[in-house]
Amino acid sequence: MHIDEALTKRRSARAFRADPVPREVLEDILRIAARAPSGTNIQPWKIHVVAGEVRERLEREVLAHRETRPPDEGAEFPRAGKRKEPYTSRMRKLGKDMYTLIGVPKGDQEANWRQWGRNYQFFDAPVGLILTIDKDLDAMSYVDVGMFAMAIMLAAKARGLDTCAQGAWNNYWSVTRRVLNVPEDQYIIFGISLGYADEDHPVNTLVAEREPLEAFATFHGF
Repeated sequence: MHIDEALTKRRSARAFRADPVPREVLEDILRIAARAPSGTNIQPWKIHVVAGEVRERLEREVLAHRETRPPDEGAEFPRAGKRKEPYTSRMRKLGKDMYTLIGVPKGDQEANWRQWGRNYQFFDAPVGLILTIDKDLDAMSYVDVGMFAMAIMLAAKARGLDTCAQGAWNNYWSVTRRVLNVPEDQYIIFGISLGYADEDHPVNTLVAEREPLEAFATFHGF
């Protein structure tokens, strides 16, 4: 698959088939993704790949924690303040479009709670990825992890797989840390669902709008 095609066809899948993904395919994807640029030249990414019984345990224990306790106090890693416009509106529009597709009425808190909980089931994907980073690294290293994650998603797409990057995994980091034995000196940043998209599910017809070039690009000296 040409890189342009992989970028164009890649989307956040939020419903997956149960078909397993062979370990050798996952290893191939990660080896390719490790060629991602590292602006700090230190390749700071770390990743936990979960499937089978461990994935099921992680899902079960995070959902159980979620039913009885609020999200962990504060984000696992340092974050800035509240989002401002136009970012808030973009986020809300995508959420509205998605919830309309799957029939969750505005104001239905119970249905909203259930759908948000799907994040912690990796949207039924057979494989979950949890990305972490050493706590003593600076913001530039987070950029590196983002480039690594994008490389994973493109390499997966080139092999007929789909993904969904999930910041939601940062909300219940204490459970994730315990189940996966993530060292205390690492932050849990986000997760990625990986598998074969359920093409018949309405949620996977959602296509996020992209801002036009002139909205984000400034050319100098041309």
